[in-house]
This record gives sequence, C-alpha cells and structure tokens, in this order.
Amino acid sequence: MKRRGWNPATWVSLVPNGLGHVKPNHYWEIVRTIWENRDNLGKAWRILHEGVCDGCALGTAGLRDFTMKGVHLCTVRLNLLRLNTMPPLDIHRLHDVADLQRLNGRELRALGRLPYPMLRRRGEAGFRRISWDDALNEIAARLRNTDPHRMAFYLTSRGITNETYYVAQKVARFLGTNNVDNAARLCHAPSTTAMKQALGVAASTCSYRDWIGTDLLIFIGSDAPNNQPVTTKYLYYAKQHGTRILVINPYREPGLERYWVPSVFESALFGTRLADRFFQIHTGGDIAFLNGTLKHLIERNWLDWDFISAHTRDFERVQAALAQQSWDDLERASGATRGEMLAFAEALAQAKSAVFVWSMGITQHEYGVENVKAILNLALARGFIGREYCGVMPIRGHSGVQGGGEMGCTATTFPGGKPITPDTAHWLSEQWGFAVPEWKGLSCGDMLDAAYNGELDVFYAVGGNFLDTMPDPAYIRTALARPALRVHQDIVLTTQMLVEPADTVILLPAATRYEQRDGGTETSTEREIIFSPYLAPPPAEARSEWEILLSVAERTKPEQAHLIHFADGQQIRNEIARIVPEYNGIQHLHQTGDHIQWGGRILCRDGRFGTPDGKAVFTPLKPPVTALPPGMFVLKTRRGKQFNSLIHDERDPLNGALRDDVLINPVDAATLGVREGDWVILRSAVGEMRARIKFAPLKSGNIQVHWPEGNVLIDAHQRDPGAGVPSYKALVSIHPITEAVLQEQR
Repeated sequence: MKRRGWNPATWVSLVPNGLGHVKPNHYWEIVRTIWENRDNLGKAWRILHEGVCDGCALGTAGLRDFTMKGVHLCTVRLNLLRLNTMPPLDIHRLHDVADLQRLNGRELRALGRLPYPMLRRRGEAGFRRISWDDALNEIAARLRNTDPHRMAFYLTSRGITNETYYVAQKVARFLGTNNVDNAARLCHAPSTTAMKQALGVAASTCSYRDWIGTDLLIFIGSDAPNNQPVTTKYLYYAKQHGTRILVINPYREPGLERYWVPSVFESALFGTRLADRFFQIHTGGDIAFLNGTLKHLIERNWLDWDFISAHTRDFERVQAALAQQSWDDLERASGATRGEMLAFAEALAQAKSAVFVWSMGITQHEYGVENVKAILNLALARGFIGREYCGVMPIRGHSGVQGGGEMGCTATTFPGGKPITPDTAHWLSEQWGFAVPEWKGLSCGDMLDAAYNGELDVFYAVGGNFLDTMPDPAYIRTALARPALRVHQDIVLTTQMLVEPADTVILLPAATRYEQRDGGTETSTEREIIFSPYLAPPPAEARSEWEILLSVAERTKPEQAHLIHFADGQQIRNEIARIVPEYNGIQHLHQTGDHIQWGGRILCRDGRFGTPDGKAVFTPLKPPVTALPPGMFVLKTRRGKQFNSLIHDERDPLNGALRDDVLINPVDAATLGVREGDWVILRSAVGEMRARIKFAPLKSGNIQVHWPEGNVLIDAHQRDPGAGVPSYKALVSIHPITEAVLQEQR
C-alpha cells in the first residue's frame, strides 16, 4: 500500500498546534521534565538515550523502537523519569507517620527515593532505620516459622524486569508456596485465559508494525492515546497507508478522535483525525454488539469458510446460539442498533486484513473472559489471525506485565505458562533441585481476602499500592492491617506502607531497572524481549530487586541457599532460556538495542494454533443483560493524566476533566436537573463519592469517573470467576447537592 503525502482530509484545524483546543501540551511537558530533573540531567539523559522505557509496553531501545523510524518518546516516559533521578528522602519524615498520612500518593512520591531499610512495630508512631542484616534476618525468621499457605508474594508492574519476576516466583516456590501473583492480574488475566483456551497462545498474535498497512484497525474498550501515547504516531502512519480506524466504546474518546502528534510536522501543525467511525455501546454491551456483528456476517455469508473449515472447530455451536438471539435483545443489551452492527459487519466483510486491539474496557468486567472470546470469535470468522497485517492484540499498559506471567509469577502457572499440576511441579522440582508445591495458589484478590480473614501471616509486596488499585479501599485497608508481617519493597513511599501494622512493617529500598546490577530485560506487548543496561548506581543503600528477594530466601533456608543462588543477572537469563523455551536467546542480550521477539512477528501463522489439536476454538456466548432500574446509571472507572495509579496532574489534557469530575451525557444531566459544574453525590451499593458534573459524548445511561478515586463505589468481591479480575464498574444513583448543603460543607 503506497504511503501518501500530506492529507488535508485528516486535518483537525488550520490553527497551528491546536491552539485553543483541549489537548496535551507536549512541548511544555518537555520543558517541565528538564526542570524537574535539573539536579540529575546526566542520569536522565542516559536513561532516555540508553534505557528501555519503564512506562507502557510498546518497548524501546533508547529513543528508538522496532515499528517506525524516528524518535520514540512520549509524555508517560517523561513523567516517570523523575522517579529514577530524584534524591533520597529525609528519613526523619518517617519517624512519625501522622503527617505523612495526610499526604496523597503524588505528594509522598515527591519526598524522594527510599534510601534505607526501615521498621515499624505495632504501637510505634513511625519507622526507624535498621540495617540490611537486621531487616533480612527479621523477614527470614518470620518466613521460616510460617505455614507456606499463610504467606503471599505480590509484584506490581512498576518497571520490574523479567529477571526480578523469575527470581520472585522461584523464591516463592523455594519457600514452599504458590501464593505469588503480579499486576497483570488486574489488567489482562481475562485476555490470557480466553486466548489460551481459544487459540492456545496467551499473547498478542501480531506486531505493532501490522497496524501500519492493515485495512482495519479496531479499538475496543481501549484508549491508547491516553495510556500509550506513542501509538498515536503509529496511527498517523497507518492513516497515511490507507488504514481505517474503527472504535467500539461507550465514550467518544477525544484522543482517538483527534490528536496532535508532536514529532510529525504535519500532525503537530494541523492535528490528525484518527477514528473513521465510533460505535457507541453500553458499558458491558460488547458481547451483544460483537454477537450481532457475527450474526450479520453469518446471515449474509460474509465468512471465511475456508479458514473456518481448515483451522477451527465448534463454529456450528456459535451459529446455533446466535440463531436463538433476537435482534431486539441484541440491540437492548448492546445499546447499538441493528444497522450499526451491520455497518461494522460490512467494514469487516470488505476488509482483507484487520487488527483487533483491546484493553481494560474489555477485561475489567465480571465476564471479561467472555468479552475477549467474543472478539476472538469475530476475528476467527473472518480469518484475521495468523497472517501479516492481521491479529488480536491485548495491548499492555505497563512495561513489566507481559513478562510477569511468562516468567511464572502467577498463582496458577509455572514459568512458560505451564499450568500447575503434579506433573509440571515434578518436572520443575527436577530442574531446580528442590520440591515445588503442586497446589494452586492465591491470586491477588484471593490474597487480600485471605489477609482480611486473618489467614495470612506474611504479606510481601514488591511495589504496588493496593489502596489505590483495588476496589473498596476501606476493605483493603482492613486487609492490609491484619497480617503479622508486611514487607514493602519499593523505590518510593506509598499510602499502603502507612497502614497501621498488626505487628511489624518493614520497608526495603529497591533499585530501578536502570540501577539493576547487570542490567535487565522487559517483554513488550508484541513479545519483544529487550535488554536495558545498568546505567547508574541506586541511591544510598537501595539494592537490585532480584538480589533482595534472593537474600530473603537464602537467609530463610541457609542450608539450601546454593539451590536458589544466582551470582549475577547473566545466570538468571541463562536459566530462563533453559526453563522457558520461548525465551531462548534472552541469554545473548547484553547491551542497548539487543532484542529478540519470541514467536516471531506473527503467532498462529497459517492457521496453526497452539491448542492440542492445532485448531482454534469458537465459543458460543450469551450476552449479559444489565437490569438498569429507573434513575440508575452504569458507572465505569477511567484513567486521566496518570500512569497506573501514579497521578501526574489534576486535569486530563485530552478532555479537560478534573479528578473529581463525573462524565455524563448532557441529556441525562438535563433529566436529572443538573448543569455542568454542579456538585452531586454518586451512590452505589458499597459506597458514595462527591463529584462534579462534566458533559461528555457518552452513551446515555452510562457515566465515568476517574480511577482510583471511583474505587470507593466498586464492590471488592465482584470479579471475573475465570480470571479473578475485579469488575471496575457499579450501578449508581446520582443525587444533586443543594446550595444549602454546599454552604454547610464550606
């Protein structure tokens, strides 16, 4: 497909750089980043020039990536830079946590890096500095006397490397437990589950380069310009090559509607209209919409029968199920018309290639696995898997999560995604030289339930902040307060560290990936394993994350320390290559730019799937129906100017929303008798939240608030039964706050 020159038809405005529009100011972000890092510009430049981005999972080698020519740099990476360059905090601030408990996460981070191990006992006002020996001996003594079923390890995605994930899960099993999990659980566990069952693989089947040149690029429940800003550059080039972009979402995301790509002169000057069409559906209406689309494809015989016959099974079961689903029911459940489903089906029928991209708008439901399977059904019906410019991509928002699961850092799988069974546990025991437990462990939500119920004695968290990431913060606070020992291994202070200890809380200062001894690797969304070198020493006494975990294990079982010990990062990579065959080649990555893509550009090439019989599996699906009582709304949480739970600004530059705004359709607001800017109370079955009305092009009957602020409205126990992911949505009522109440609150 021939690349076009400038295309005025895609321009947003003739006003240079979108002046007057609600949009990010990328150039100001660059200036602010330089100013924030002015005390350590040398390290900042080395990180940008030589390191692999610790932000989203697009993956870079310095300022380059593997998809396009030119610079790969975005505001997310710039906003995270200060975490790696700021000086140590003043530990005297930790001597009394009363003042710290009044600070939010952003203010706590600004205090600086954690410099030394710190300890707090029950009844003490704050933390005191201790030596590494004292900290490790205390943790080891507790673990040595703890039933493995009553200990748990959790790792966030905060720039954590494959080496750390691998060592962490090996340490957990060395200590006798499978209670180990990572942040991917909160994001794409439904994708992993559904894809493994339907396709036999649990990762993106295509690469980012397949976006540029595909006929259709389809985003479902994903706001890539917000969470992965560099993708807008990919989208610009895709448009230049004739790709049509379709979006299925309750909200017409402004970043997908138009964007000013700062490193492309035409787009920076005039902006780029990205989406060719939005299909607005109800929150949770994805299965109904996709089923309706497939029903049209079947009725009009717009299917790839050759692909279906040769490479799939159980399609007749889907046909039979769809025949029983009426158009009225599909329209009601989806929020879209039969004609809109037909328009989407026609676009698929006319396309020779398509890439489906989805994110947490699909996965974070109590039926997230089924949502993903609905996408897979549609892609398989048109044969859009297993060839170039085609595929299904659960886009990752964090640079560590893809590798976390593949390294075996989950409660239900071993390295390489092998399910936990007696046979796989026996095989791994032979490889490692110690007994590996064969029972399935606790995933993240189960760990917190166990802690709440008094069934955990040791809770070891590497990064993360459950208070900001999980639903129902009051429930989470109680859960965190009950284990006798909590260990927080991190680079900065977080609010969860300040929860009162049942007995003891220990803080362990960690190095970032750029400070990790012998460097480290990450795995991107497209399965690129990329080497990031050691660039600078960590502050004060901070240590590499995998070294800390090894030290804990070795002190817990000193008589078996030789079975768990790694002398350096190279030894870890050597073992990964042996235990996880897909990662063979990781042992040869040594410097910036070194990378391998496991599986190659395309998985399931030519219709050869990873299932036992080599065929993909269709799944009959019944759309969920949300009974919406009069006056109630379906609320979903969303991201703003933030990375994961790290909030960088009070205002979202893509839509102008403040952190305490509730996005609502203007017609719904009028029905309630509220105006833009009015204050209201949102009430769910589990909590309430004060919010300000902000009009938005949102499907009627649906509202959105920022995450984590909206977590107070979410039921902590409403999860996908197949993947354990919380459903970050709720049924809520909206209650205007009268002027009298406002005056009283003032």
